[in-house]
Amino acid sequence: MRQTRLVVIGPGLMGMKHIALVRDNPRTELVGIVQPDQVHALELERDYGVRVLDDVSRCLEVLKPDGVIIASPNGFHFDQATTCAEAGVPMLIEKPITDDVKQAQGLVDLIRRLGVKAMIGHHRAHSPLVHKARQIIAEGRLGRLVTFQGSAVFRKPDAYFAAAPWRTQPGGGPILINLIHEIGMMRTLFGEIDAVQAQTSSRVRGHAVEDTAAMTLSFANGALGVFILSDAGASAQSWEQTTGENPIYFKAPDQSCYTLTGTRGTLHFPTMKLDSFPSESQASWTSPFDTEAFALKRHDPLQAQLENFVDVIEGKADPLVTPEDGLRNLQIIDAIRRSGLTRRTVSIGT
Repeated sequence: MRQTRLVVIGPGLMGMKHIALVRDNPRTELVGIVQPDQVHALELERDYGVRVLDDVSRCLEVLKPDGVIIASPNGFHFDQATTCAEAGVPMLIEKPITDDVKQAQGLVDLIRRLGVKAMIGHHRAHSPLVHKARQIIAEGRLGRLVTFQGSAVFRKPDAYFAAAPWRTQPGGGPILINLIHEIGMMRTLFGEIDAVQAQTSSRVRGHAVEDTAAMTLSFANGALGVFILSDAGASAQSWEQTTGENPIYFKAPDQSCYTLTGTRGTLHFPTMKLDSFPSESQASWTSPFDTEAFALKRHDPLQAQLENFVDVIEGKADPLVTPEDGLRNLQIIDAIRRSGLTRRTVSIGT
């Protein structure tokens, strides 16, 4: 079986994860890495035995890969993805699609016009937990959706920012780095978001970007949501720590990061505990709930995302997360940022 030949652009925190996944997958072959730092490039060539080039265009010309994974800092996504699109090379772009809405719109238009295969790295969409939650909602176990409560509160160590100072500047910050994941999940589970109101603060860390945000969200189906975000709070109520999908984080399996409530029941995520009434007609605060917990066969969503990317390259599947999804998530993030500055409700254009 011929392996799909892939290049990883940007061997940073996420890039190194992609490199490991590509090397471990029997369907894929790592044929190159793009790294501008020549000292680091020599180390990568020695450790992985592949070509390491400092320029995307030259990499595509020399190595002629079947696809690329763009995992560089956010500010490089637009130029690098544009180069790949113009060369007709399929790409998996780590979230966010870019760090600018206008650039993202231009990139989506280019990808659509050229017919290039592309997907965005919102890997949580590939989680079996999400698939099960969507099934529960689709089966009507929650009834009509009413409220979404969520949190992503965790304490990032100072070393996280020292290792990559761009995270302290515009284009970084937890709204763009972390909250965009949550927006993708809220849209996946509860549908489109049409308006947001937010407050932000940078008082704890004092960076040029926020460290904490609180927001309300209005969904197109009439449901309302609230979400708390902070990279400076000592808490385990975040996707990373409650799902346990990434072993580098402390796992708190008894806690939830999302609470999904409808007229018939509530799903606690990711404990997957469902409290519900047998039917809408029996729903009353004077009646007890039926409680059910779902045990799932787990897998790494990053591995599943890579499988989806290979299938997309081979023409066997559509991307689970499209460039249009990436653009919409970024538009909502931009609305939250603007609302945080003005303290006003911001509607999201369709």
